Amino acid sequence: MAKAVLMQGNEAAVEGAIAAGMRFFAGYPITPSTEIAEQCSVRLPQEGGKFIQMEDELASIAAVLGASATGMKAMTATSGPGFSLMQENLGYGAMAEIPCVIVDVQRAGPSTGLATSPSQGDYMQAKWGTHGDHPVIALSPSSVLETYTLIIRAFNLSEKYRTPVIFLMDEIVGHMREGVELPDPRDLIINRRKMSFHDGANKQCYFVPEGQYVPQMKPFGQGERYNITGLAHDESGFPTNDHGIAGKLINRLLDKIEDNADDIIRVEEYLMDDADTAIVCFGGAARAVMDAVDAARAAGKKVGMFRPITVWPFPEKQLLERVPGLKNILMVEHNHGQMLLEVQRTVGGRIPVEFLGRVDGTVISPADILNKLEGMEE
Repeated sequence: MAKAVLMQGNEAAVEGAIAAGMRFFAGYPITPSTEIAEQCSVRLPQEGGKFIQMEDELASIAAVLGASATGMKAMTATSGPGFSLMQENLGYGAMAEIPCVIVDVQRAGPSTGLATSPSQGDYMQAKWGTHGDHPVIALSPSSVLETYTLIIRAFNLSEKYRTPVIFLMDEIVGHMREGVELPDPRDLIINRRKMSFHDGANKQCYFVPEGQYVPQMKPFGQGERYNITGLAHDESGFPTNDHGIAGKLINRLLDKIEDNADDIIRVEEYLMDDADTAIVCFGGAARAVMDAVDAARAAGKKVGMFRPITVWPFPEKQLLERVPGLKNILMVEHNHGQMLLEVQRTVGGRIPVEFLGRVDGTVISPADILNKLEGMEE
């Protein structure tokens, strides 16, 4: 049955992950994500899972990838500086097609910045942080309840498409406490990766039938040997210098996300049906935006909110569907203009795109947004 609780965003990330089947966590404490590691250290032993504090973030994501390769649902959590350290192995996970979830509770930067202050400055890093062309799925919650339900979706997508998924939280949501009603566990949809259990050694573990995208690999160590590498590899998992094989592999990795964008992408729209001004935002910024939209509506202005829940791939199709009915767009985010670039690229000059950002570690208020809207009308 449903359960009413008072819960912090970071706590909701842990409880949602456990509900999704996460049974392995490796991490290193870092503000403002530390509560996730602390909660995992308590909850995972209660659920028959394993928690381990690693010596740093590089080791943390390496341990997570290793656990996942054996069939475990695995997760780590960090903030900006630790997220930077994880990038090389994040690329390895994408190339080797190892499912896992990386929670990044963003804080003000650059470098160690303002460790306890809110920011959304890792948006572009989530897409472009590791080198090379690689698949990326990133989700961003705006409330405690959504943190719980959306991290379950993060695990589902990770398992379905055999890829790391970035759960892009921010300090606002991570440290927010709200009364929430958690759904009945019996109502949850939980995906598990498809696995092949053929016999023998060194089979074609990365074989994918024509028209499909995702290999069905047996958990490593369960009676079958195969090679896992970050190098371009053939269907047996062994490195190759064959450009045709390498090109086919990389294109498949990209296509499994791009060609399934309709399955992956989710957005929230608030009072958008008759809006002539859209405020685009994501994550913790949405709370102030919704208040500002309500206030603007009370003053007779047709303002709505468009919020990407899936922030990568960017929901350009969904935004473009709204553009013909709009006079302008206001992008609101706690950075110097990162999602702004995606909005501008998508809109392509069809309508004006204004920007309201903040990089001083404080939050954008509804009054700030209303003042910006007033200026756009002048």
